[in-house]
Amino acid sequence: MQRKNSLARFPLVTATVIGIGLISLSAARADGDDRPFLPHSVTSSTIPNDGDLNPYGVAFVPKGFPAGGTIAPGDVVVSNFNNSGNNQGTGTTIIKFTPGDAVAGAVPAGQGGNATTFFQGTGFGLTTALGVLRRGFVLVGNVPTVGGVIQQPGSLLFLDRNGNQIAPPFTNQLNGPWDLTIDDDFDHALVFVSNVNTGTVTRLNLSISATTIAVTSAAVIASGYSVMLNNTALILGPTGLAYDEASDVLYVASTNDNTIFALPHAGHRAGSGGTGAIIAQGGNLRGPLALVFAPNGNLLAANGDAVNGDPAHPSEIVEFTRGGRFVREFNVDAGQGGAFGLATVLSDDGAFNFAYVDDNANSMTVSSRPKDEDAFAFDPN
Repeated sequence: MQRKNSLARFPLVTATVIGIGLISLSAARADGDDRPFLPHSVTSSTIPNDGDLNPYGVAFVPKGFPAGGTIAPGDVVVSNFNNSGNNQGTGTTIIKFTPGDAVAGAVPAGQGGNATTFFQGTGFGLTTALGVLRRGFVLVGNVPTVGGVIQQPGSLLFLDRNGNQIAPPFTNQLNGPWDLTIDDDFDHALVFVSNVNTGTVTRLNLSISATTIAVTSAAVIASGYSVMLNNTALILGPTGLAYDEASDVLYVASTNDNTIFALPHAGHRAGSGGTGAIIAQGGNLRGPLALVFAPNGNLLAANGDAVNGDPAHPSEIVEFTRGGRFVREFNVDAGQGGAFGLATVLSDDGAFNFAYVDDNANSMTVSSRPKDEDAFAFDPN
């Protein structure tokens, strides 16, 4: 059966034929739908001059971030885990990208690129634990390796808005800071950090001024997530975190468990609450890594494919309700293992508010997505 095109929602227009294949619409032609068909998105390489590879963390610079630095509101920062030789746990750079600027072009692996470097250190192995505080600071975790062996415990670095390290690496109650999420109240913040070496989550309480950050307390609030060394992914353990301040629930994507958990009383509990309750497991999850809230309130998880991998569903970002009901999946790369870091921000002004990295291509994509699902003019699925 031949399917007919439906034009029911478009007004009729008149046309006059003026020669072969040339049609002129009358003055009565309709303008059509004013919502764009093309998505508002841009993709850029994440390879800086030193050739670092394997982008992990991605974060937006939020509104209200102070002026005078090398990053500004709306910019996106990305941390690299590997060096130019693709050795895991040896990347030392954070790159920055302004979506309105020209993209950094792709280059062959092992060669220097032209992504702009925001921070460069030595011997770090910068992880998905990347976040930006509104007061003017950047946080990034590291899990360094030597000869392919993880060097415990790793640390959390505090950087100013020019990419300068402002304090010694922080290690108290941390062991393999793999990802983080921030509840930012300007002059103080809660930072939740997943520890990939020990299968735990740590909560840090921060006091923040215009020039300093102080960690006022640190406590392990969740434990019992499984951990396993992996030849491809280095190590599998708790990764992505998403915190709902209103309900005081922390959602945890545990890669090796192939599960998303919900931990209650996360902002206030004094000790470990175990893993929390299971809200999603197996099925559309394939080794979930980064975890964030979408502007519509749902959860987005990046499947790393190291667990329950399926070549027919590679490198996907999957969307769930907070109750664990599957909504949709979005493909990042045709090969497995490409999806990792994610970032979103709430935005009502059409600005870019969704970003993700592709480990396989060493690239990042930033997009503008509306809050309301019905507002999508372009649906990639």
